[in-house]
Amino acid sequence: MSSIMDPAFFQFLVGAMLISLSGVMAPGPMSAVTVVKGSEEPHAGALVAAGHAVVEFPLMSAIFFGFGYLFSLPYVKPTIGLAGGIFLLIMAAGMFQGLRAGGAPVSNERRSPVLAGIMLTAVNPYFLIWWATVGATLVMQAAGFGTVGLVVFMVCHWLCDLGWSWLLSALSFKGGRILGKNFQKVIFGVSGVVLIVFSGKFIYDAVISILH
Repeated sequence: MSSIMDPAFFQFLVGAMLISLSGVMAPGPMSAVTVVKGSEEPHAGALVAAGHAVVEFPLMSAIFFGFGYLFSLPYVKPTIGLAGGIFLLIMAAGMFQGLRAGGAPVSNERRSPVLAGIMLTAVNPYFLIWWATVGATLVMQAAGFGTVGLVVFMVCHWLCDLGWSWLLSALSFKGGRILGKNFQKVIFGVSGVVLIVFSGKFIYDAVISILH
């Protein structure tokens, strides 16, 4: 077994971080909600990432201990997809309800950033699929460098989540401070549409999976 002192570990870690960032930076429900939360609190992204970690660290550990096969069970993906689609639809409805009332929709979305991070991670079937495929490969490669190598990989992967989410919320907050309420309304509207699109995709894919 190699160790983290092996030059190969550094090469692996750089590649793993690039792969992680490609997934983290892809537009999705968590990015949309992070932007919304960030419009009032610049550090909201860090809290969303903390909630994300509550699900992600145990998931990475489960994959290491051989429980990744659970994601391939017939009704796991469609069940999570249906629950996720409904959850995203409820969040989107809250945003648009606030917009119609003429106020800032943040007060309409009462979930804390940490709870939002937990929920949006847990109900995203594509997050689980990524970890069952690409992520599982990275976990096992990291484990080849020992326990320390695995822990370093897990922490560095999460730091990618933290850095990107924190940046999104900080930029959203700065934009809201400079451009005012109109900017916030555009952000809420666009984010609401994004959530509806992903809600539809989650539910559609879940139904198709059940029917087949």
